Amino acid sequence: MENNKSGKGKIVCVTGASGFIASWLVQLLLQRGYTVNATVRNLNDTSKVAHLRSLDGANERLHLFKAELLEEQSFDPAVDGCEGVFHTASPVFLTGKSKEELVNPAVKGTLNVLQSCAKSPSVRRVVITSSTASVVCNKNMSTPGAVADETWYSDPEFCEERKDWYQLSKTLAEQAAWKFAKENGIDLVTLHPGLVIGPLLQPTLNFSCEAIVNFIIEGKEAWSGGIYRFVDVRDVANAHILAFEVPSANGRYCLVGVNGYSSSVLKIVQNLYPSITLPENFEDGLPITPHFQVSSERAKSLGVKFTSLELSVKDTVESLIEKNFLHI
Repeated sequence: MENNKSGKGKIVCVTGASGFIASWLVQLLLQRGYTVNATVRNLNDTSKVAHLRSLDGANERLHLFKAELLEEQSFDPAVDGCEGVFHTASPVFLTGKSKEELVNPAVKGTLNVLQSCAKSPSVRRVVITSSTASVVCNKNMSTPGAVADETWYSDPEFCEERKDWYQLSKTLAEQAAWKFAKENGIDLVTLHPGLVIGPLLQPTLNFSCEAIVNFIIEGKEAWSGGIYRFVDVRDVANAHILAFEVPSANGRYCLVGVNGYSSSVLKIVQNLYPSITLPENFEDGLPITPHFQVSSERAKSLGVKFTSLELSVKDTVESLIEKNFLHI
Protein backbone atom coordinates (compact mmCIF):
# COMPACT_ATOMS: atom_id res chain seq x y z
CA MET A 1 0.00 0.00 0.00
CA GLU A 2 1.29 3.46 -0.83
CA ASN A 3 2.51 5.47 2.08
CA ASN A 4 -0.04 8.26 1.59
CA LYS A 5 -1.62 10.30 4.35
CA SER A 6 -5.25 9.34 3.78
CA GLY A 7 -5.76 9.02 7.52
CA LYS A 8 -4.72 12.57 8.40
CA GLY A 9 -7.07 14.04 10.98
CA LYS A 10 -8.93 10.74 11.49
CA ILE A 11 -9.04 8.79 14.74
CA VAL A 12 -9.32 4.99 14.80
CA CYS A 13 -9.17 2.37 17.54
CA VAL A 14 -7.18 -0.89 17.50
CA THR A 15 -7.98 -3.43 20.22
CA GLY A 16 -5.35 -5.90 21.40
CA ALA A 17 -2.76 -3.58 19.91
CA SER A 18 0.31 -5.44 21.19
CA GLY A 19 -0.49 -8.55 19.13
CA PHE A 20 1.27 -9.76 15.98
CA ILE A 21 -1.28 -8.50 13.43
CA ALA A 22 -2.35 -5.48 15.48
CA SER A 23 1.21 -4.16 15.90
CA TRP A 24 1.63 -4.08 12.12
CA LEU A 25 -1.81 -2.52 11.75
CA VAL A 26 -0.89 0.24 14.21
CA GLN A 27 2.36 0.87 12.31
CA LEU A 28 0.61 1.13 8.93
CA LEU A 29 -2.14 3.37 10.34
CA LEU A 30 0.43 5.75 11.83
CA GLN A 31 2.31 5.79 8.51
CA ARG A 32 -0.93 6.84 6.81
CA GLY A 33 -1.45 9.74 9.19
CA TYR A 34 -4.14 8.29 11.44
CA THR A 35 -4.36 9.02 15.14
CA VAL A 36 -4.61 5.60 16.82
CA ASN A 37 -6.30 4.76 20.12
CA ALA A 38 -4.71 1.42 20.98
CA THR A 39 -5.92 -0.89 23.75
CA VAL A 40 -3.71 -3.24 25.76
CA ARG A 41 -4.38 -5.21 28.91
CA ASN A 42 -1.48 -3.73 30.90
CA LEU A 43 -0.06 -0.28 30.21
CA ASN A 44 2.97 -1.01 32.41
CA ASP A 45 4.08 -4.18 30.60
CA THR A 46 7.00 -3.03 28.46
CA SER A 47 6.90 -6.26 26.41
CA LYS A 48 3.44 -5.17 25.25
CA VAL A 49 3.85 -1.42 24.78
CA ALA A 50 7.52 -0.48 24.22
CA HIS A 51 7.53 -1.54 20.55
CA LEU A 52 4.32 0.43 19.93
CA ARG A 53 5.67 3.58 21.57
CA SER A 54 8.80 3.36 19.39
CA LEU A 55 6.87 3.43 16.08
CA ASP A 56 7.21 6.47 13.80
CA GLY A 57 4.46 8.93 14.65
CA ALA A 58 3.65 7.27 17.99
CA ASN A 59 4.74 10.24 20.10
CA GLU A 60 2.25 12.50 18.36
CA ARG A 61 -0.61 10.21 17.32
CA LEU A 62 -0.65 7.00 19.39
CA HIS A 63 -2.76 6.92 22.55
CA LEU A 64 -2.68 3.79 24.71
CA PHE A 65 -5.70 2.67 26.72
CA LYS A 66 -6.10 -0.15 29.22
CA ALA A 67 -9.00 -2.47 28.35
CA GLU A 68 -10.03 -6.03 29.23
CA LEU A 69 -12.08 -8.25 26.91
CA LEU A 70 -14.34 -9.48 29.71
CA GLU A 71 -14.83 -6.10 31.38
CA GLU A 72 -17.98 -4.33 30.21
CA GLN A 73 -17.55 -0.71 29.10
CA SER A 74 -13.76 -0.96 29.34
CA PHE A 75 -13.46 -0.13 25.62
CA ASP A 76 -15.72 2.95 25.84
CA PRO A 77 -12.91 5.53 26.32
CA ALA A 78 -10.78 4.12 23.49
CA VAL A 79 -13.70 3.90 21.02
CA ASP A 80 -15.25 7.28 21.82
CA GLY A 81 -14.66 9.75 18.98
CA CYS A 82 -13.25 7.16 16.55
CA GLU A 83 -14.37 6.79 12.91
CA GLY A 84 -13.14 3.23 12.61
CA VAL A 85 -12.64 0.41 15.08
CA PHE A 86 -10.39 -2.59 14.39
CA HIS A 87 -11.11 -5.40 16.81
CA THR A 88 -8.14 -7.78 16.76
CA ALA A 89 -8.06 -8.83 20.42
CA SER A 90 -8.92 -12.50 20.94
CA PRO A 91 -7.13 -15.47 22.51
CA VAL A 92 -5.23 -17.72 20.06
CA PHE A 93 -4.46 -21.22 21.32
CA LEU A 94 -5.14 -24.36 19.31
CA THR A 95 -4.45 -26.78 22.14
CA GLY A 96 -4.15 -26.90 25.88
CA LYS A 97 -7.02 -24.55 26.63
CA SER A 98 -10.52 -25.42 27.73
CA LYS A 99 -13.65 -24.51 25.81
CA GLU A 100 -14.53 -21.79 28.33
CA GLU A 101 -11.05 -20.26 28.28
CA LEU A 102 -11.36 -19.63 24.55
CA VAL A 103 -15.06 -19.16 23.87
CA ASN A 104 -15.92 -16.69 26.66
CA PRO A 105 -13.24 -14.06 25.91
CA ALA A 106 -13.81 -14.35 22.15
CA VAL A 107 -17.60 -13.94 22.28
CA LYS A 108 -18.01 -11.62 25.26
CA GLY A 109 -14.99 -9.55 24.24
CA THR A 110 -16.38 -9.04 20.74
CA LEU A 111 -19.77 -8.00 22.13
CA ASN A 112 -18.16 -5.65 24.67
CA VAL A 113 -16.27 -3.89 21.87
CA LEU A 114 -19.37 -3.70 19.66
CA GLN A 115 -21.42 -2.31 22.55
CA SER A 116 -18.85 0.48 22.89
CA CYS A 117 -19.13 1.08 19.12
CA ALA A 118 -22.94 1.23 19.29
CA LYS A 119 -22.68 4.00 21.93
CA SER A 120 -20.34 6.17 19.87
CA PRO A 121 -22.05 8.05 17.02
CA SER A 122 -18.65 8.82 15.44
CA VAL A 123 -18.00 5.15 14.51
CA ARG A 124 -18.79 4.57 10.84
CA ARG A 125 -17.29 1.10 10.31
CA VAL A 126 -16.01 -1.78 12.43
CA VAL A 127 -13.49 -4.32 11.11
CA ILE A 128 -13.13 -7.56 13.07
CA THR A 129 -10.17 -9.91 12.78
CA SER A 130 -11.71 -13.36 12.60
CA SER A 131 -10.03 -16.42 11.07
CA THR A 132 -10.42 -19.11 8.44
CA ALA A 133 -11.29 -21.15 11.55
CA SER A 134 -14.81 -19.67 11.37
CA VAL A 135 -15.07 -20.54 7.66
CA VAL A 136 -13.74 -24.05 7.01
CA CYS A 137 -14.58 -26.20 10.02
CA ASN A 138 -17.50 -28.18 8.59
CA LYS A 139 -18.15 -31.47 6.82
CA ASN A 140 -17.48 -29.92 3.37
CA MET A 141 -13.77 -29.69 4.13
CA SER A 142 -13.35 -33.41 3.47
CA THR A 143 -14.80 -33.13 -0.06
CA PRO A 144 -12.02 -33.82 -2.63
CA GLY A 145 -11.14 -30.68 -4.59
CA ALA A 146 -13.21 -28.43 -2.32
CA VAL A 147 -12.52 -24.70 -2.47
CA ALA A 148 -13.80 -22.75 0.53
CA ASP A 149 -14.88 -19.14 0.11
CA GLU A 150 -16.84 -16.49 2.01
CA THR A 151 -20.11 -18.41 1.58
CA TRP A 152 -18.74 -21.15 3.85
CA TYR A 153 -19.40 -21.13 7.58
CA SER A 154 -17.93 -23.34 10.27
CA ASP A 155 -20.49 -25.55 11.97
CA PRO A 156 -20.49 -25.16 15.79
CA GLU A 157 -21.74 -28.74 16.28
CA PHE A 158 -18.95 -30.08 14.05
CA CYS A 159 -16.41 -28.01 16.05
CA GLU A 160 -17.86 -29.40 19.29
CA GLU A 161 -17.64 -32.99 18.04
CA ARG A 162 -13.97 -32.53 17.14
CA LYS A 163 -13.27 -30.54 20.34
CA ASP A 164 -11.87 -27.76 18.17
CA TRP A 165 -12.37 -25.06 20.79
CA TYR A 166 -10.40 -22.34 18.98
CA GLN A 167 -12.46 -22.89 15.82
CA LEU A 168 -15.62 -22.86 17.94
CA SER A 169 -14.59 -19.61 19.66
CA LYS A 170 -14.01 -17.81 16.34
CA THR A 171 -17.25 -19.20 14.88
CA LEU A 172 -19.45 -18.19 17.82
CA ALA A 173 -17.76 -14.77 18.10
CA GLU A 174 -18.41 -14.09 14.42
CA GLN A 175 -22.04 -15.19 14.69
CA ALA A 176 -22.55 -12.94 17.71
CA ALA A 177 -20.89 -10.02 15.91
CA TRP A 178 -23.10 -10.22 12.81
CA LYS A 179 -26.26 -10.55 14.92
CA PHE A 180 -25.34 -7.53 17.07
CA ALA A 181 -24.26 -5.45 14.06
CA LYS A 182 -27.55 -6.14 12.28
CA GLU A 183 -29.64 -5.31 15.36
CA ASN A 184 -27.71 -2.10 16.05
CA GLY A 185 -27.10 -0.80 12.51
CA ILE A 186 -23.30 -1.19 12.65
CA ASP A 187 -21.39 -1.31 9.35
CA LEU A 188 -19.29 -4.42 9.92
CA VAL A 189 -16.59 -6.17 7.89
CA THR A 190 -14.95 -9.43 9.03
CA LEU A 191 -11.53 -10.65 7.88
CA HIS A 192 -10.55 -14.31 7.92
CA PRO A 193 -6.78 -14.90 7.68
CA GLY A 194 -5.17 -18.33 7.60
CA LEU A 195 -1.82 -19.00 9.31
CA VAL A 196 -0.27 -15.55 9.59
CA ILE A 197 3.50 -15.41 9.15
CA GLY A 198 6.02 -12.65 8.54
CA PRO A 199 8.40 -10.48 10.56
CA LEU A 200 7.57 -9.72 14.19
CA LEU A 201 7.36 -6.19 15.56
CA GLN A 202 6.56 -7.34 19.10
CA PRO A 203 9.31 -8.85 21.29
CA THR A 204 7.25 -11.93 22.24
CA LEU A 205 6.67 -15.11 20.22
CA ASN A 206 3.10 -15.39 18.95
CA PHE A 207 1.27 -18.63 18.15
CA SER A 208 1.68 -18.68 14.35
CA CYS A 209 5.39 -17.86 14.35
CA GLU A 210 5.92 -20.41 17.11
CA ALA A 211 4.33 -22.96 14.75
CA ILE A 212 7.00 -22.08 12.16
CA VAL A 213 9.78 -22.52 14.75
CA ASN A 214 8.36 -25.87 15.87
CA PHE A 215 8.25 -27.43 12.46
CA ILE A 216 11.62 -26.06 11.34
CA ILE A 217 13.32 -27.42 14.47
CA GLU A 218 11.27 -30.50 15.35
CA GLY A 219 9.04 -31.20 12.37
CA LYS A 220 6.12 -30.70 14.75
CA GLU A 221 2.90 -29.93 12.87
CA ALA A 222 0.36 -27.39 14.11
CA TRP A 223 -2.27 -29.11 11.93
CA SER A 224 -2.64 -32.72 10.95
CA GLY A 225 -1.91 -33.39 7.29
CA GLY A 226 0.65 -30.61 7.10
CA ILE A 227 -1.73 -28.42 5.05
CA TYR A 228 -1.56 -24.71 5.77
CA ARG A 229 -3.23 -21.57 4.47
CA PHE A 230 -0.40 -19.04 4.62
CA VAL A 231 -0.75 -15.27 4.61
CA ASP A 232 1.77 -12.52 5.34
CA VAL A 233 1.10 -10.34 8.40
CA ARG A 234 1.77 -7.19 6.36
CA ASP A 235 -0.90 -8.21 3.84
CA VAL A 236 -3.36 -8.86 6.68
CA ALA A 237 -2.69 -5.45 8.24
CA ASN A 238 -3.07 -3.84 4.81
CA ALA A 239 -6.36 -5.69 4.28
CA HIS A 240 -7.72 -4.20 7.52
CA ILE A 241 -7.02 -0.69 6.25
CA LEU A 242 -8.60 -1.43 2.86
CA ALA A 243 -11.64 -2.92 4.63
CA PHE A 244 -12.05 0.39 6.44
CA GLU A 245 -11.10 2.82 3.67
CA VAL A 246 -12.81 1.26 0.61
CA PRO A 247 -16.44 2.46 0.71
CA SER A 248 -17.79 -0.69 -1.01
CA ALA A 249 -16.09 -3.12 1.38
CA ASN A 250 -18.68 -5.36 3.01
CA GLY A 251 -19.27 -8.79 4.51
CA ARG A 252 -16.51 -11.35 4.91
CA TYR A 253 -13.06 -11.65 3.28
CA CYS A 254 -10.85 -14.75 3.39
CA LEU A 255 -7.16 -13.82 3.55
CA VAL A 256 -5.01 -16.64 2.20
CA GLY A 257 -1.98 -15.93 0.05
CA VAL A 258 -0.90 -19.53 -0.51
CA ASN A 259 -2.60 -22.88 0.09
CA GLY A 260 0.35 -25.17 0.71
CA TYR A 261 2.19 -27.67 2.87
CA SER A 262 4.60 -27.26 5.75
CA SER A 263 7.15 -29.01 3.53
CA SER A 264 7.09 -26.05 1.11
CA VAL A 265 8.17 -23.79 3.98
CA LEU A 266 10.97 -26.18 4.93
CA LYS A 267 12.22 -26.27 1.32
CA ILE A 268 12.43 -22.48 1.27
CA VAL A 269 14.26 -22.47 4.62
CA GLN A 270 16.74 -25.06 3.37
CA ASN A 271 17.43 -23.00 0.24
CA LEU A 272 18.17 -20.01 2.47
CA TYR A 273 20.17 -22.00 5.01
CA PRO A 274 21.68 -25.08 3.30
CA SER A 275 23.27 -26.27 6.54
CA ILE A 276 19.88 -26.88 8.18
CA THR A 277 18.87 -30.50 8.72
CA LEU A 278 15.27 -31.15 7.74
CA PRO A 279 13.12 -33.01 10.29
CA GLU A 280 12.88 -36.79 9.85
CA ASN A 281 9.19 -36.64 9.02
CA PHE A 282 9.74 -34.17 6.17
CA GLU A 283 7.58 -35.23 3.25
CA ASP A 284 8.68 -34.42 -0.27
CA GLY A 285 6.91 -34.98 -3.59
CA LEU A 286 3.49 -33.75 -2.45
CA PRO A 287 1.11 -32.30 -5.05
CA ILE A 288 1.68 -28.59 -5.69
CA THR A 289 -1.73 -27.59 -4.35
CA PRO A 290 -3.53 -29.38 -1.50
CA HIS A 291 -6.84 -31.13 -2.16
CA PHE A 292 -8.63 -28.57 0.00
CA GLN A 293 -8.12 -24.84 -0.54
CA VAL A 294 -9.42 -21.45 0.52
CA SER A 295 -10.14 -18.89 -2.20
CA SER A 296 -8.47 -15.46 -2.16
CA GLU A 297 -10.50 -13.98 -5.04
CA ARG A 298 -12.78 -11.76 -2.97
CA ALA A 299 -9.83 -10.29 -1.04
CA LYS A 300 -8.07 -9.51 -4.33
CA SER A 301 -11.21 -7.65 -5.49
CA LEU A 302 -10.82 -5.44 -2.40
CA GLY A 303 -7.29 -4.58 -3.56
CA VAL A 304 -5.30 -6.95 -1.35
CA LYS A 305 -2.02 -7.99 -2.95
CA PHE A 306 -0.40 -11.09 -1.48
CA THR A 307 3.31 -11.41 -0.71
CA SER A 308 5.03 -14.50 -2.15
CA LEU A 309 5.53 -17.41 0.23
CA GLU A 310 9.30 -17.26 -0.42
CA LEU A 311 9.54 -13.66 0.77
CA SER A 312 7.19 -14.24 3.73
CA VAL A 313 9.18 -17.25 4.93
CA LYS A 314 12.53 -15.47 4.41
CA ASP A 315 11.38 -12.43 6.41
CA THR A 316 9.81 -14.60 9.11
CA VAL A 317 12.95 -16.68 9.60
CA GLU A 318 15.26 -13.65 9.58
CA SER A 319 13.06 -11.96 12.18
CA LEU A 320 12.94 -15.09 14.37
CA ILE A 321 16.74 -15.39 14.23
CA GLU A 322 17.20 -11.67 15.00
CA LYS A 323 14.95 -11.97 18.06
CA ASN A 324 16.67 -15.18 19.24
CA PHE A 325 13.60 -17.40 18.84
CA LEU A 326 15.33 -19.51 16.18
CA HIS A 327 18.94 -20.68 16.06
CA ILE A 328 20.15 -21.97 12.71
